[in-house]
Formats: sequence, structure tokens, C-alpha cells
Amino acid sequence: MLQDYPQFTDSQIARTDSTHIWKKRFITLAEFLLIIVMLQAVLALFQTHEAEEPVRYRILAHSDAPADQAVKVRIQQQVEPMIAKALATAVTPAEIDAALTGLEAEMLAAARQLSPDRTITLERKNALFPAKRTGLWISPQDTYDAYVMTIGSGKGSNWWCSVFPKVCYDEKEEEDEEPVKFFVWEWITSIFA
Repeated sequence: MLQDYPQFTDSQIARTDSTHIWKKRFITLAEFLLIIVMLQAVLALFQTHEAEEPVRYRILAHSDAPADQAVKVRIQQQVEPMIAKALATAVTPAEIDAALTGLEAEMLAAARQLSPDRTITLERKNALFPAKRTGLWISPQDTYDAYVMTIGSGKGSNWWCSVFPKVCYDEKEEEDEEPVKFFVWEWITSIFA
């Protein structure tokens, strides 16, 4: 049937030499690896990490004025150790909820002491959080269960963190985490090792 079309009889389609077969196999392997990488990326998009972060904490400053931002930082420095101390013994989500509920009045009192001229509210609700990069992990922008402390109008820059399993540690302190491994790369290196 190919002989009925003379333009294809001498072309690359009819070739079966070893160079052509090698190129064809290489392209097939490259396509396969690309599909595997794309699948891994899609799976990473749909992973949920809610079990790791049942509650978040957020402080909204009154404004972006340096004095209001300084108040926010002082409140954050007062509240963060309280949360860390309360969560030191909590293991399950129910224990975490109980510990944080018990802390609400203490956190509000500490915040009101540092900013007596502004109204301060603390509420637990589903709040929208921006995307945040911590090491190699990127937390997507989403609504999370959170304690939101609002100072005054709450229109200034905010500070936020994950309450559990860790409380706002610097990225430098996270160096002891297990290195990230990609199964495709591990598979390829095991073939050629």
C-alpha cells in the first residue's frame, strides 16, 4: 500500500535502520519520563495537608504605620511562647483545641495590655491565608481554620503561622528535616547505578 504513494517510499517513514530505531526509543523514553514528572506534579497539587495544620494563628495590625507594626510584633512575641507552652503536651487535635481554647482569655489580656488604646478581638473562624513558602514546601492560598486577632481596624500587614505541629520557627531551624526525594530521579539513578 505504501508503494501506491511514491512520495513516502524513500522518506524517513520507510526507514528501519538502527539509528532511526535508537532515536525513536529515546524519544519514547523522554515522553514517558515527562508524563511521570507531570503526574507527580499533578498529584502534589491535590495533596491536602490539613492533618499537619489543624489550626493557624494570625495577627492583623491596625495599619502599616511603624508604631502599629511594632505593637503587632510585641503582641506576637508575647503570644507565641504562650502557644508553644500550651502545645508542648498536646498531641491529638482534640488536646490542641482544648489547649488553645483555654488560652484565649490569656492571649486577649496580653494583647490588650500591649495596646490599650485599640480594640482587640480574637475569633476562631475559617480565614483566607496567602501562599507561604517554608523551605521546599509551599502552602497554597486557601481558607484554613484559624485564630484571627485583629488590632483596631485590622487593615495593616499581618503576621501568621501554623500553630501545629510547629509554631513559626525560622527557616534556619528546619535544617534537620528529611531531604526531599523525587521518585522519578531515584528510579533513573537506580537504573544507571
